[in-house]
Amino acid sequence: MSTTVFRCSLLLSLAFVHGSSYATSTDEQIQLSLVQQQLDTIERLATQAETTSTSELDERYRFDYPRLSQDIQRIRQGVQDYLSPSRAQPRDPTELVGDYRLDTPSTEPSP
Repeated sequence: MSTTVFRCSLLLSLAFVHGSSYATSTDEQIQLSLVQQQLDTIERLATQAETTSTSELDERYRFDYPRLSQDIQRIRQGVQDYLSPSRAQPRDPTELVGDYRLDTPSTEPSP
């Protein structure tokens, strides 16, 4: 009985290890996990910048923090989907926006 339990647990652990390394080498997994850590750092710094921002409502341009956060989440999800795909490699046709400047509408009427 204990041999069967041991074999089953060994088989499950091998399946888990194999499934988590699908289509990636160990070096690539390490590099992509570093990318995820850097995305966490970027997101944390952006959140700090947003909270300390002194943007006035009458400024013409402001930084679009919500859009940056959405793009970071898309990149993070893409890396995660690559590291542990649920099926064949998914294709996501949506592109990142990349433009983070918001135009603030003028409060003065145009001549």
